[in-house]
Amino acid sequence: MFSRLVFGLGLLSATALVHPALAADARTLQIIVSKDKQSLAVYDGTEVVATSKVSTGKDGHTTPSGIFSVLEKQKYHESNLYSAAPMPFMQRLTWSGIALHESNSVPRYPASHGCVRMPSAFAKMLYGMTDRGVPVIISDGELVPQPIDHPTLFHPDAPAAMPLLSDVELRPSMPDSPEKPVQVAMNDTAAMPMPAAQPIATPEPEPPSEPISMLITRRTLRETVIDIQTLLNQLGFSAGNPDGLLGPSTVQAIKTFKTLRPAEFDADRSLVSDTLLREVYAAAGKGEPPNGVIMVRQAFKPIFEAPVTIADPGLALGTHFFTLHAVDEKAGAADWLGITLENNLSRETMKRLGITNQESSIITGKPTTRSLSRITIPDETRRKIDALIAPGSTLTISDTGLGRETGEGTDFITITRG
Repeated sequence: MFSRLVFGLGLLSATALVHPALAADARTLQIIVSKDKQSLAVYDGTEVVATSKVSTGKDGHTTPSGIFSVLEKQKYHESNLYSAAPMPFMQRLTWSGIALHESNSVPRYPASHGCVRMPSAFAKMLYGMTDRGVPVIISDGELVPQPIDHPTLFHPDAPAAMPLLSDVELRPSMPDSPEKPVQVAMNDTAAMPMPAAQPIATPEPEPPSEPISMLITRRTLRETVIDIQTLLNQLGFSAGNPDGLLGPSTVQAIKTFKTLRPAEFDADRSLVSDTLLREVYAAAGKGEPPNGVIMVRQAFKPIFEAPVTIADPGLALGTHFFTLHAVDEKAGAADWLGITLENNLSRETMKRLGITNQESSIITGKPTTRSLSRITIPDETRRKIDALIAPGSTLTISDTGLGRETGEGTDFITITRG
């Protein structure tokens, strides 16, 4: 998810500003679109490296707000929704039809059928700057990424210190006083010949790892069923493959488990419930079941997922997005940037998720750190992720789960306003 500017400054329109260092160095970038200002800004860290006016969706064709990434790029593309309308230098954000692209009509007010239109020269330049996977944030208001340091965020493992001496044994030495023998550490070289001098090999630098994308969200029925299937299988019940689906094997295993515990399920008439989850966890010796999940993808493909715990579940987490701008492997340090998007949970969604209070502030700072502080990630999961992160890795925190746009060939797409 590294990005490089390969076009010269002669391509720029009067609406664009580009940092000269981009011509020489690859950067980790993110794109932020403001629908209120009808503007687009490209950030390298906290620094704006390119800007342009845009036109987003007009009434009846509103551009969705949320967290996206570039899924596909085509220098020339024709719309399959609107009479093969040309969409040069197209950068797809959703498989349902939202994209960044060039247009000869960018009046700096909403005018498109949902896409983000850009002036010709800027669209061509931006196409040269980006790779697939570059994050794109579309928001009602202006957002600016801010540095954030929080213990919940991930960082690379610092390399273990090498021992000062190895393969040594203590041998007597000449003491200062005959009454006090002294022992010193020495390598045993008598038993083996001294090796011939060898040239010092310079280790080959390791290629940068592929960044990962992560989502922390509330558990849904799917994650609950996967847990139940996994644990019932461990307890000797035949619950089938842990796929989150309530197939015949899973249903039969649940019914058998309940039959063996009639007192606990006498008043519980639903097939899957909080009571069932707690009882299965208790039977497996796993303690209290978690209420959250972290999902990890790499190169648009799922890698793994693991349970997490969210404190104060009646309070909305909000929608937050973090990008890993740089890492220091030797120091085990990571430079994260964060933004908070406006939260727009409907009453129906809040009721379904058990949320009684939602935070709607779009100010980066306290809402962001409060949400991070409410999340507990098991040590084993944290170590696994610490070993995977690389510059360009991202983390989304959201109440609303995977969402309808997240699927095969995408990162985690979060829609905050449709």
